[in-house]
Amino acid sequence: MSKLIRFEYQSMTCHGIIRGDKVWRISGGLFDEWYEQGDPFPLSDVRLLSPCLPSKIVAVGLNYRDHAMELSMEIPKEPIIFIKPGTSICGPEDPIRYPPFSDQVDYEAELGVVIQRHTKDIDPSEAPEYILGYTCINDVTARDLQKRDGQWTRAKSFDSFCPIGPCIETELDPSDCRVECFLNGEVRQSSSTKNQVFPPFFLVSFISRIMTLLPGDIIATGTPPGVGAMNIGDEVEVSVEGVGRLKNYVI
Repeated sequence: MSKLIRFEYQSMTCHGIIRGDKVWRISGGLFDEWYEQGDPFPLSDVRLLSPCLPSKIVAVGLNYRDHAMELSMEIPKEPIIFIKPGTSICGPEDPIRYPPFSDQVDYEAELGVVIQRHTKDIDPSEAPEYILGYTCINDVTARDLQKRDGQWTRAKSFDSFCPIGPCIETELDPSDCRVECFLNGEVRQSSSTKNQVFPPFFLVSFISRIMTLLPGDIIATGTPPGVGAMNIGDEVEVSVEGVGRLKNYVI
């Protein structure tokens, strides 16, 4: 498997590829032809950043059958989508900042699909050709504000409300991988993408018929059952089987 990263090393921001405990710097950009450059260096010497900087994050609500059952809600007939702004992005180990005027901030572990190239009006069967790879996402949500507003933009859009990382895995089969969330080391969410109502390739097609997806854009494919609140001082970790683990801290 190939794990692509964006990282900081000796005051430089670079793209790279992880093999074992080593990092090779790459040139040419993640979405074009790229090649390895120079000698590798220890992964422990770099600071991981969000693996890409999308123009938009298109997120999907209520996309796990077991999550809908948990909430006693009807399974959607078509995807429910919303957008998180690029300014909500943060990377591995970065703080999630608790807004002073919210009383409930929730974690939502998700599989993220990273778009590789200009994508418009494609069929589900074509989707793999337009996907660079997959990453972990925490769709952080101010739940009390979401309920108060009746729509989701404010609740989903605070700065630091979209941790992404630690890498982009380019060789994952997204049809049956485990998505989990750990709060202070205890598992709170756990399900498989096989329980998704609308699988990733369908979502790429569906969204491409509404809006143009650009290189680096991310689709957050929905969260499993077990969503719950985080508090200041908590450690939250999203795990996607085959991708890795994304850890952040609430401040």
